[in-house]
Amino acid sequence: MNEKTQQKLNILADSAKYDVSCSSSGNSRANTGKGIGNAVNCGICHSFTADGRCISLLKVLMTNHCIYDCAYCINRRSNDHQRATLTPQELVDITIGFYRRNYIEGLFLSSGVIKNPDYTMERMMLVAKKLRTEERYNGYIHLKAIPGASEELIHEAGLYADRMSVNIEIPSNPELKRLAPEKNHQSVLQPMGLIKTGILESKEERRKYRKAPSFVPAGQSTQLIVGATPESDQQILSLATSLYNQQKLKRVYYSGYLPVNGYDSRLPAIKTPPLVRENRLYQSDWLMRFYRFQANEIVSDEHPFLDLDVDPKLAYALRNYHLYPVDVNKADYEMILRVPGIGVQSAQRIIQARRFRKLTSSHLKKIGVVMKRARYFITNNELPPAIFDITPEKLKRQLLLADHMKRTKIEDTQLTLFDLHNTPQALMQTNREKFLTH
Repeated sequence: MNEKTQQKLNILADSAKYDVSCSSSGNSRANTGKGIGNAVNCGICHSFTADGRCISLLKVLMTNHCIYDCAYCINRRSNDHQRATLTPQELVDITIGFYRRNYIEGLFLSSGVIKNPDYTMERMMLVAKKLRTEERYNGYIHLKAIPGASEELIHEAGLYADRMSVNIEIPSNPELKRLAPEKNHQSVLQPMGLIKTGILESKEERRKYRKAPSFVPAGQSTQLIVGATPESDQQILSLATSLYNQQKLKRVYYSGYLPVNGYDSRLPAIKTPPLVRENRLYQSDWLMRFYRFQANEIVSDEHPFLDLDVDPKLAYALRNYHLYPVDVNKADYEMILRVPGIGVQSAQRIIQARRFRKLTSSHLKKIGVVMKRARYFITNNELPPAIFDITPEKLKRQLLLADHMKRTKIEDTQLTLFDLHNTPQALMQTNREKFLTH
């Protein structure tokens, strides 16, 4: 790689760190000996750097030039910073070179919009096409679909990509129009609909013809920016539910707003991204996808924002105290899933195990139930209904205190063990005293 290409890669890889992805390939594509790489359904193991970059994928923009002037984007047209563009062949050479050196397991390619959507989408499609047809590359490829690009280009790109995504970015259309006047939700939903249709048609074709070409086998995803606009968590989760149901998305990613353009008065004056809120949204999303929760059960008109102190499953249990305690020997699967401290696998094991005997606390611990949390919300032959002995407010304080003490103990123990070997005598004594105090 020459110095000029290296410089462009440094610029464009840094600009790509704002895109979030943790995806599986969704496809088994074995190496036949005529190419390089392969893909399996379980996907790629990811490792993240401190600034959020995924280092097992080559995450890069094709260009950070852009015809749009979105207030929240570092690559907006009006920003005065270093720009670069990689040609399709340069991207192909970089990807193959990194893959051969075992630096990466796949490619995540996004781009600013240069000239027009069709021009940009065509160049991105060419990267995937060259990798598949010329280099015989069988590994993972994730492409961004450019809103406004033609149906033909998006369809052709989907024949070479494992996953595609179209970012909605701002959860409500009025706020999107305010911060990005050249965009609207309809321009994003249109390519989503095209990809959804292509996936369904491809699945039907492959049922009839085993060797029919696959189209975006890993499905599609999108990303929402959290905290740049005043939408509630209820609005965000309702939108996510709609996308899962209507557009058949595999994942919705939530990205805490990073104040990269603090000079724009339309944006909130914050210094750090709302990471706790972002985490609670991911937990809520997990509940909707795997725990059979509905968005209106996690947030509602009375509670439009998630509780930042406790996880959404515990918050639901504290708000719906009348549904507990749950008898683990009699309750149905859906209700057992709603017990804090019981996961999907543990709930399935409970349903299977209770067919043969009444379950005790000892059995539940062996199954994998976190009894320190679950004991307040369950009952069985030996456990009394502890929930009647404590109010929701007192229980919340008690659980928060227990979590805080556990974290403090772990942090202090780790700090002391490290410092005993790596610090001067005075600091060692201070840490010993701190450790003994706790």
